[in-house]
Amino acid sequence: MQLTNASNSKLTAAILVASLGYFVDIYDLLLFSIVRIPSLKSLGLTGTQLTDTGILLLNIQMIGMLIGGVLWGMLGDKKGRLSVLFGSIFLYSIANIANGFVHSVEGYAIWRFIAGLGLAGELGAGITLVAELMPKEKRGYATTIVASVGVSGAVVAYFVAQLFDWRTSFFIGGGLGLALLLLRIGVAESGMFDSSKTAENRGNFLALIRNKTQFIKYLQCIMIGIPLWFVVGVLITLSPEFGKVLRVKGEVSAGAAVAWCYGGIVIGDIAGGLLSQWLKSRLKVVYLFLGLSTLGIATYLMSYDLSLNHFYWLCGCLGLTVGYWVIFMTIATEQFGTNIRATVTTTVPNFVRGAVVPLTLLFQLLKNYTSGNIIYSAIIVAMISLGLAFYALSRMKETFHKDLNYLEEL
Repeated sequence: MQLTNASNSKLTAAILVASLGYFVDIYDLLLFSIVRIPSLKSLGLTGTQLTDTGILLLNIQMIGMLIGGVLWGMLGDKKGRLSVLFGSIFLYSIANIANGFVHSVEGYAIWRFIAGLGLAGELGAGITLVAELMPKEKRGYATTIVASVGVSGAVVAYFVAQLFDWRTSFFIGGGLGLALLLLRIGVAESGMFDSSKTAENRGNFLALIRNKTQFIKYLQCIMIGIPLWFVVGVLITLSPEFGKVLRVKGEVSAGAAVAWCYGGIVIGDIAGGLLSQWLKSRLKVVYLFLGLSTLGIATYLMSYDLSLNHFYWLCGCLGLTVGYWVIFMTIATEQFGTNIRATVTTTVPNFVRGAVVPLTLLFQLLKNYTSGNIIYSAIIVAMISLGLAFYALSRMKETFHKDLNYLEEL
């Protein structure tokens, strides 16, 4: 498939906005994990309150993302990919700025919820738009660029948080998002979406879950991504707590752990995207990463008495092993027809992110049955996450050569 200069220009603009939108998305999403302790201390919290309230706020944010994922996804199939892309960027940018003004846990919770609503839409809309504009033979390259640029936002968030107060860090994130809206000029809507406007069940989430075959396929897409967010949402977010139990020689910074982890994820996303193009397979690459994830998680949970630097290197390696987010997103996009694609691509990553809620609840519950041993609790949750992912992947069909210009029967 040959692209004209006009098509190339539209595609470049779409990739640029989707990439930078996801960059700010990840910046905001992970900024809370990075500034959790200093921000809560400034609100007067101490001791176990820092962990318990931090998990509560994270769960509230994720609940917002679950709700937002469904709403934005349906809008993406009904009103268009672009309306969701820019609407979500605007909402999470405003919430980011508002977070910098909070002076109570209640206010913090409200704006993390609203931020979650906004953060839910950008990635799914961006990936859907880019995938539908790109020739199928090169689709993986475009989604790799979007994901790789995007996840590097976590690294930038860490360095910004080191240079500025936590409130200023939120202001910067919001300002970046509002500035990004100026780039909307030149981004065109997907032709596949335009041709599907008369299709039945466009963005009908209830029709998707009522259809047994499609719903099972939908659940499989979610399950293969759960190990990644177990690593980020539990092992890395709570790295200061794990560092104490693992007797790391030094005080672990959650922000540094997030930055190292996402540095690894960036490398993994690039390598995974290129490898899938070379192998002409999405599933083989995910099998490889899930195997590496198993080894990485086991190593993390069994490495005692490390120096602080070695622990951060381990966080980076752990991030590398779960760096299959770009492939995971591409698989979800390629599994479904145009009339429901944005709904699926937007909701799937948010249900994966939202899986942090039951994962952390299970993790905390298991602590009560393991005499407070967070290592044993983490091992059990890891086994469940990886088991679900391997099972789901074994039931999925390869989509590398799939033409996306079709409608789904629901």
